[in-house]
Amino acid sequence: MSAERTTLAVQRYLEALAGNQPAEPIVRALLDRSVRRLQLLCGHLLFREYRRLTFPPMNLERDELVAAVVERLLKAMRNVHPQTVRHFFALVNQHMRWELNDLARRLDKQPAAVELKEELVPAPPSSGASLSPVYVHVLEAIDSLPDEERETFGLVRVQGLTHAEAAEVLGVSAKTVQRRLNRSLILLWKKLDHLRPTF
Repeated sequence: MSAERTTLAVQRYLEALAGNQPAEPIVRALLDRSVRRLQLLCGHLLFREYRRLTFPPMNLERDELVAAVVERLLKAMRNVHPQTVRHFFALVNQHMRWELNDLARRLDKQPAAVELKEELVPAPPSSGASLSPVYVHVLEAIDSLPDEERETFGLVRVQGLTHAEAAEVLGVSAKTVQRRLNRSLILLWKKLDHLRPTF
């Protein structure tokens, strides 16, 4: 199925939500229609930014993440009804990150495993899934971007949409997407300059 058809179908469901019909069946149909996109987005984010959650003891798989995000969206959309495809994607992105951050924090709170032999030998420190100070700085820098740049950066660099797909969601040209993305990268480069290694 094309991205265009998916976008049009999602918009029809969102318009139906604004009517007088019960919301839950429409939301379920919307998420079912969007499941392939959700799988792509969850897989992209999990393996690109939270890969350590795929290793023991979490062993998180893409479809488990999709199921958790769908559950979050079902609850959220009882009260929040996105008006546009753009708002829907923003809501999806928010709940994917919240779920992954919750799992990372839960992993960090688990006691470190120890190996019992002649003596106690601590397991290797840190799962790698913690929100390190550097990662926190990066998230804060992304959050501080101007609205248009932050949204474009999220669609392209976080959710993995092509420039054409992001342009369709945002209702702008692909060239505008490229300009906003370039501005976001320049701003991030300046904000995170202090994190660059010095030689």
